[in-house]
Amino acid sequence: MSPELEEAVHAEREESFLLAAPEKRFLRWLAGKMPRWILPDDMTALGVLAAFGVAAAYQLSNESLAWLWMASGLLVLQWVGDSLDGTLARVRGIERPTYGYYLDHLVDAIATAAIGIGLGLSPFMLLSVGTLIVVAYLILSINVYLESFAFNRFSIGYGRIGPTEIRLILIALNTALALKLGLDFRLVGLDLTVFDVVGLAIATVMLVLLVGRSVTNLRELARKEPSAPRR
Repeated sequence: MSPELEEAVHAEREESFLLAAPEKRFLRWLAGKMPRWILPDDMTALGVLAAFGVAAAYQLSNESLAWLWMASGLLVLQWVGDSLDGTLARVRGIERPTYGYYLDHLVDAIATAAIGIGLGLSPFMLLSVGTLIVVAYLILSINVYLESFAFNRFSIGYGRIGPTEIRLILIALNTALALKLGLDFRLVGLDLTVFDVVGLAIATVMLVLLVGRSVTNLRELARKEPSAPRR
């Protein structure tokens, strides 16, 4: 492994999300309670399978709102698998940094795409909105990986809302829709739901944060590597 790649893999992770601190404490406690026969890769597989289950439940909500309860339960299961694999490896001292770095970010992209497209196939979100969220998330993720290489830092936080907070928002919206609280409304001549509005807002905020962070990064890199003067 090249020195640059090794630094990227081992870069210090910076988390600024609202629930990051209590979530980390809970995950370490939960990892200590897990049976020894359950391995980190098992949790990774659980997270991916649950993500596809979430997508299927959202699509099936075209037939019955009861599937929204299933989607919420699977979101919790997906959080457990996605969040606990790395913690379990660290608690047991069986980390595989390069393997974990590759696998974790690969399955994150797959899971995000599955859930976003699943939402777009539900009756509560336009497919275009779901796809936009997925694209915005993947661009932000690529920027994080580039930062880990260029600056030896792994800052996954874009503001205070992260994957766990997004899952909680989805569960709250699922509950409201399943209880038929009337979240459909008309905006600018379009039939939208709260999922569409929240999804567009999240995608817009992500892209704005990306632009701001990219400009800051390029300025820092330009100071470190100034361009040659014009002749």
